[in-house]
Amino acid sequence: MRFFVTGATGFIGSALVRKLREANHIVHALFRSKYKTASIKHPNVRLIKGDILNPISLHKAMEGCLYVFHTAAITKMWTKSPRLYYDINVTGTKNVMEAALNLGIKKVVLTSTAGVFGPSINHEVNENTIRKTKYFTKYEKSKAEADSLALDYVKKGINVVIVHPTRIYGPGPFRESNSITKIMKLYIKGRWPFLPGKGNKIGNYVYIDDVINGHILAMEKGHSGEKYILCGENTSYRYFFNYLKKISQKNYFLIRLPFFTIISFSQITKNLAKIFNQYPLITPEMAKKLNQNWSVSCGKAKKELGYRPTSLEKGIRKTIDWVKMEVK
Repeated sequence: MRFFVTGATGFIGSALVRKLREANHIVHALFRSKYKTASIKHPNVRLIKGDILNPISLHKAMEGCLYVFHTAAITKMWTKSPRLYYDINVTGTKNVMEAALNLGIKKVVLTSTAGVFGPSINHEVNENTIRKTKYFTKYEKSKAEADSLALDYVKKGINVVIVHPTRIYGPGPFRESNSITKIMKLYIKGRWPFLPGKGNKIGNYVYIDDVINGHILAMEKGHSGEKYILCGENTSYRYFFNYLKKISQKNYFLIRLPFFTIISFSQITKNLAKIFNQYPLITPEMAKKLNQNWSVSCGKAKKELGYRPTSLEKGIRKTIDWVKMEVK
């Protein structure tokens, strides 16, 4: 089969392209920066320079395909131009959907985030959870708007399925979208000394291979107009770092950093970023988000798609093995 993948050089996109080409599919891989394409070059991959904000190049790149994976997004926690979140994540999604509609694409799988459902307050979050808090970041808000927009195209005749990964980790480029693996790398090198708060806030961590398999399962079995959370294990910061200590065999002391300190520090770094145009270590919005519980359920994906996530211990072990090879 022939697939079109946006964001083909990103963390999810590049792993997805490699998975598809290994299955002997033909992939039209949309990219903006040529130097990021090295990991996806292959006879089955047609590299196409373009932009989801350029409808003409997008339409041309999608021609000849029947299935689309839309993974492209701006995931940074801070940008000098906040408008980019709307332009890329919402307008870009609209352009993809319009091209798919005009070209008669059979199915589109859109990559969103589990963050749009909000933190877990009284129970695990699932696809039917009604959000009770405001969006913490412009990224969350823009992805929620993109989801809503994409589902509008179901009424126009496009088969659209949305997948919602949680905190992704695993082998891949050390970028913002792979921040958990960056933390693992820093810890192994003895350069991550902090435990957020008391270490008791819950997050969900999903291995990159599971996310890719979830995308493919959504393409094969997902029902039009449906959302599927792709998750791994719910665990606290404390237990996450305990896994790191056990598996890496590096028992570094971690300093408990109160969240009010993190939030105060984040405000300073954000102000400095505005003045010096230097990327902040953390923003107040992200600090407040990390001070929430994000326990989720992927029961729907398991039941309807046959999704089977990797255990956190196994995923961390595989990631650490890879990181150790990378840092040699």
